[in-house]
Amino acid sequence: MSVSDVTEPGWRRSTHCGANGTCVEVAMLSDAGLIGVRDAKRGDQSPVLTYDRADWRGLIHKIKEGSLDRAT
Repeated sequence: MSVSDVTEPGWRRSTHCGANGTCVEVAMLSDAGLIGVRDAKRGDQSPVLTYDRADWRGLIHKIKEGSLDRAT
């Protein structure tokens, strides 16, 4: 994972956005098939976390299985 400065791809907003604009956006970046994630509130001013496809699939898998959930 690295941080990139990317402003042009087609960003998609999460369907689970908070009422106060708390949200993430995801985009397929054109260079080398990387996936970018940024803070929707900051838009083009937001740093972008980039993942390769394997790391992105691994992250999504962990989210879906709940292994990243906070302990209650």
